[in-house]
Amino acid sequence: MDAQGRGQAGDIDPADQWVFDPNTGNYELRLDTGAKSAPGQAGRRTAAPSAPAAESGRKQRRAQERGRSAGNDRDTPTRELPAQRNRRAGGRAGHRAAAAAPAASTGRRRPKPKASKKKKALYWGAGTMGFVLVAGCTGAYFVYQHLDGNISKVDVGINNDAVTDGPVNILIMGTDSREGKGNDGYGDLGSVGHADTTILMHVSKDRTNATALSIPRDMITDIPDCPTKQKDGSTKNVPGETGVRFNTSLGQEGRDPGCTWRTVEKMTGLKINHFMMADFNAVKELSTAVGGVEVCAGKDIDDPKSHLKLKAGKHVVQGEQALAFVRTRHTVGTGSDLSRIELQQQFLSSMIRKMKSDDTLTDVNKLWKLSNAATKALTVDTGIGTASKLMDLAKDLSRVNVKNVTFATVPVLDNPEDPATVILNKAKADPLFKMVQADRSLTKTKKDKPKKKTKPVAKAPAAEVRVDVSNGGGPLGAAQETVDWLQNTKGAPLSTNAGNASTTLDATRLEYAPNQAGQAATLAEWMGLPQSALKETSGDAGPKVPMKLILGKDFTGAGEPVGPPDKTPDGVQNVNADNKNVCAK
Repeated sequence: MDAQGRGQAGDIDPADQWVFDPNTGNYELRLDTGAKSAPGQAGRRTAAPSAPAAESGRKQRRAQERGRSAGNDRDTPTRELPAQRNRRAGGRAGHRAAAAAPAASTGRRRPKPKASKKKKALYWGAGTMGFVLVAGCTGAYFVYQHLDGNISKVDVGINNDAVTDGPVNILIMGTDSREGKGNDGYGDLGSVGHADTTILMHVSKDRTNATALSIPRDMITDIPDCPTKQKDGSTKNVPGETGVRFNTSLGQEGRDPGCTWRTVEKMTGLKINHFMMADFNAVKELSTAVGGVEVCAGKDIDDPKSHLKLKAGKHVVQGEQALAFVRTRHTVGTGSDLSRIELQQQFLSSMIRKMKSDDTLTDVNKLWKLSNAATKALTVDTGIGTASKLMDLAKDLSRVNVKNVTFATVPVLDNPEDPATVILNKAKADPLFKMVQADRSLTKTKKDKPKKKTKPVAKAPAAEVRVDVSNGGGPLGAAQETVDWLQNTKGAPLSTNAGNASTTLDATRLEYAPNQAGQAATLAEWMGLPQSALKETSGDAGPKVPMKLILGKDFTGAGEPVGPPDKTPDGVQNVNADNKNVCAK
């Protein structure tokens, strides 16, 4: 029964049908042994007489034949053919399934059907939109496990989950360091890599809107102490500084992104989840990967320092020209860094629109280029330090509609002590920060229901405002500080200190009777109280009965607005990402 002329006899030894493929490391069933050898078997016989598989097959066949003739011969042991070692084959079960294949089969496993380009694009596109706002650019990208090697990580001592159920705050930094391929012609010579461009991206809890706050690099601020991880694994504490430029929160004195992270948290009162940092190459590579970004010049631009030359009108820029656009400032606006920020916001808005467009999300080649460019350009925290974690974050952020993304600049004033720097405009910045802290959009969204129109209340004169002030969660001495402010600044002599409240409140509350509505309206306007802080009681109050103002944990100081405004504070520069008509002037 054993065929000696391999491939020539009419009967084929079953052992000869199992061939070891060195490419896969598996034994594979070959029913057409006279046919062309499988890949990796060219020039070789399908089985040699001494092969373990052949010997096993002959013994099993002889045992089966003796079993059929005698029925009770149990002396000759039998051995199964070698099982396939591929996990997907399911061990012996996979071997038996293969042995039962139809005789007409070639023995090769059927390849999995490949997804069409359209299906791939739809799959990848579901998670492409991530706000990679670095060095004046933003992008959408998808990532794969094998791109992990592209990503650089910095342990800032804070390891947050990649995705959270609450609001998300991502600090995006562009450094002016000349380190890295292709960066030697940009930035300041010898720079340690300062925070040249910094944007705090706040994404709302329900993912319906996002606010991107640009922080001027020349703003004078305080930098807190920060621990930094050294190459040998030790931790070095870099002492903080007061009254220094914001951009020195990175690079200076060996500060890492965690120092900028802590500086922004202290400034804005917002807890940051993650950071992303990149160099000049990010703008060039990402803008090229998407096929260019449309920008608009309101006038001819010829900046000898950034080497940007553009005629008035709309243009599509990429690569070196895109980088020149986000770096120029001397021939636009006031020629300051604030004017450059406005250019960057225009570029970022256009980039986001391009990322969300169908011609990007359905173009497999563009998506692949984006993934490579984004991961090579990025340095991130350990919480998003792998491709899979970055993709999870991108999918989460992709739910935000571009129509509900607003860019704004942190309000500043000229520094009277140094014309080359600016200082924080607290009167405008604090309400803006509170608005973001309260997760309120700078852009009206569909969820924002129109408020019921109420009959306007005539405000009472300051001299008639009678109120008892108690401290129910504010800073120590807040009640007396508020009374002094009301009496001396607002001219309300009928305000008194009622001491500490019997309960602690998270939010400040003003209780008043219906006939005190005019007084309440005046006090609410003075203190910036939101509508939710006003509580009208039943029944009118006597002529000398005071209102009750209980200062909660949200109270920060007399004269500072207690609640967030309902709209973007006046005088805060901002632009909607879906506005296609913004031009540099």
